[in-house]
Amino acid sequence: MTARADRCRGAARAVVGLVGVLVSGPAFGAPLAHREVLPNGIVLLVAERPAVPIVAVRVLTRAGAAFDPDDRAGLANLTGALLTRGTAKRTGPEVDSAIEFVGGSLEATAGRDSLTVALSVQKKDLTLGLDLVSEVILSPTFPPAEVTRKVSEIQAAIKRSEEDPGTVASRALSRLVYPGHPYGVPVEGTRESVARLTRDDVVTFYARHARPDTTVVAVVGAVTVDEARREITARFGSWARPAGAAPSITPATAPPSPREETVKRELTQSTIMLGRRAIRQTEPEYFPLSVASYVLGGGSVSRLYARVREEAGLAYAIYSWVSPARYGAAFAVSAQTRTAEVPKVVVMIREELARMTREPVAERELALAKQYLIGSFPFRLETSGKVADFLVAVEDQGLGLDYADRYKEQIGRVTARDVQRVAAQFFPPESFSLVIVGDTK
Repeated sequence: MTARADRCRGAARAVVGLVGVLVSGPAFGAPLAHREVLPNGIVLLVAERPAVPIVAVRVLTRAGAAFDPDDRAGLANLTGALLTRGTAKRTGPEVDSAIEFVGGSLEATAGRDSLTVALSVQKKDLTLGLDLVSEVILSPTFPPAEVTRKVSEIQAAIKRSEEDPGTVASRALSRLVYPGHPYGVPVEGTRESVARLTRDDVVTFYARHARPDTTVVAVVGAVTVDEARREITARFGSWARPAGAAPSITPATAPPSPREETVKRELTQSTIMLGRRAIRQTEPEYFPLSVASYVLGGGSVSRLYARVREEAGLAYAIYSWVSPARYGAAFAVSAQTRTAEVPKVVVMIREELARMTREPVAERELALAKQYLIGSFPFRLETSGKVADFLVAVEDQGLGLDYADRYKEQIGRVTARDVQRVAAQFFPPESFSLVIVGDTK
């Protein structure tokens, strides 16, 4: 569960959508990419696409917000925002000018679990692009003036986000679903926690968590495996692996009991979110759970959409999703409705959750869900950048490069009995925490 409702839904479906394309495309059955581990522990993934002139590179290292110190929420996010703002060789504006001159892009961002540097350049400019990537990864300077500027920008963004009911609800639900765990804290932190962050905090955090043995590099485009190996080794081969073990995070445990929270906002409509802990893609039951989620609230043919929006006309939007993550997954339902109708909508959601546990889904519902999950998002891998994103995601999540094939196979095997079984485990209404954001009385 992310800090924002839209990102929650996107995270829940991103890998699913990409997989749908991979398993239905013409290359089905072919190796997704070449994989090897360099001597210092870097995992190198190379997908040759000779006809594509753009080369995409992703460098993912396990330095996300889950590793923020307890009193330094938002530190990973600030670190990611600063990574391209100056290196030992170039200032931030010089980095920007160099990549813009060749029409490329270079960005760095931090999420819950990892920090990623993303490069996109034409093949003829790959040498420059990789030079810039190596500089921002290996020799960032984190200039004090940039730290001050980015802190202000992040605080302003947090303040703006507090006006969005979906963001407020998602953050509140994360606290309830992940009590005492880093996933219960917003990736960006709070205005107060960000105000406490210093350049020394950033330097210390990056030095501790950015290391080759927790780094994945994906190179996708008009490059051969030999070329990619040579170029990456030339720039990152001397990056020494620390002697000690990499920092680790304890997986989240289920909260002792569901809780409810109401956040008062003077609005004409309210946002409802229900959520609970679930399972990630490494668990066999994840596949029937994905099907069950789609039947319940995955689209315009879902049960929640049909009953709450179409038949009763009570919701502006309603959907459910599974949000898998490395240290703990969640399942959630969200709806927006008129404030006066909140009690009715909550009852309807709970009734539909309960019905999923009692009754097997119809064959038509099952077929539509499986068809969607396997065959949707047909253009998700149309760019090298999207392929690179997928590669580092499946590697970081420990899913293996054969995940696309396994996904199609496992979804295809799901039966109505499987759906009812996982619904009985994950959909009991009383197991969900509840958040309401709006002008409640």
